[in-house]
Amino acid sequence: MIRLLVVDDSALMRRLLGGVFAGEPDFEVAFARDGVEALEAIAARRPDVMTLDVQMPRMDGLACLDRVMLENPLPVVMLSSLTEAGAEATMEALRLGAVDFIGKPAGAASLSIDALAPRLVEKVRAAAGARLRRSHRLAERVRLRAGLSAAGNAPPRSPQPTPARAGPLPRLAAPPGAPPGLVLVGCSTGGPTALDALLGPLPTDFPWPILIAQHMPANFTGPLARRLDRLCALTVEEVTRPVPLRPGHAYVGRGDADLILGLRAGGPVAMAAPSDPARRWHPSVDRMVDSAMEHIPAAALVGVLMTGMGSDGAAAMARLRGAGGHTIAEAEETAVVWGMPGELVRAGGADAVLPLDGIAPALAALLGAPEGARGARR
Repeated sequence: MIRLLVVDDSALMRRLLGGVFAGEPDFEVAFARDGVEALEAIAARRPDVMTLDVQMPRMDGLACLDRVMLENPLPVVMLSSLTEAGAEATMEALRLGAVDFIGKPAGAASLSIDALAPRLVEKVRAAAGARLRRSHRLAERVRLRAGLSAAGNAPPRSPQPTPARAGPLPRLAAPPGAPPGLVLVGCSTGGPTALDALLGPLPTDFPWPILIAQHMPANFTGPLARRLDRLCALTVEEVTRPVPLRPGHAYVGRGDADLILGLRAGGPVAMAAPSDPARRWHPSVDRMVDSAMEHIPAAALVGVLMTGMGSDGAAAMARLRGAGGHTIAEAEETAVVWGMPGELVRAGGADAVLPLDGIAPALAALLGAPEGARGARR
């Protein structure tokens, strides 16, 4: 049985969300009206997973999430407003440690909850089984516990995290000759923080462009790209129009569309294409990889499949490897949800299976690029 805590100041939303999960045989649901009640309920009930609204009285969702992730970490799915302000708050929630988010119904919520329900249940069920990164905000947790211990009020000790196995770097040879190739990255649940870890160590002069398909709605991929651009030495931008590809740049596919590769007179371009209705997730990783293989030799492509539920990207990256390309899957020990990379591994389509902190060094070694410092471009 999955113990779920629903936190929302709206009585209507609590009733609607409770009704969604009441119809699921594996959920036991409790409720809280704000962040203060949520912290009390967590201490009393020890839920397995929590849905959390952002705008609430007394203690809002971000303040509550910050406390939870430092004191009693558990998987959290944010209910986010589909506005620019809501998207920025969601990016902050993911930075603080939320596993996933879903757009909150607007207007007549009682009419839209039925359409939202299947995806909401799927996301919360996946989050309940997610692996929280034990290293995430570890220094802050240590400082908090040290302060409480000095005050004579230390919480129960938790096991110390063990570092992920570094593992051997893949023995891959960089494709000979110009023009440069492409790195193709796919991720979903847990992806924004995984992208921090992947892009952060790469230098400004990283030799190949990077295309990124992160499953997200359209209002959220712009804020994601801007956040990554602030944090990384690479230049990161959202693809909303045809964009010529340049080394030292990473291109985030626009949400609710697909990111594909095309050719123009000046060379390859990244483009936002209308989402393919035959594919469930968007931007589609499979479609991105397949489009790249249409225009670039497989030996000049590197696919990286990271955390996310489902199987998007696994089939196309397996084809890429079979055609002579290179592929890296994130290891189960660091993936928040080992769905997408796990499917690639099970299909025999991964050249290397690496923990998250080993992927950037592997790319740098493959392409002969020294690792850079986070924020070096600034």
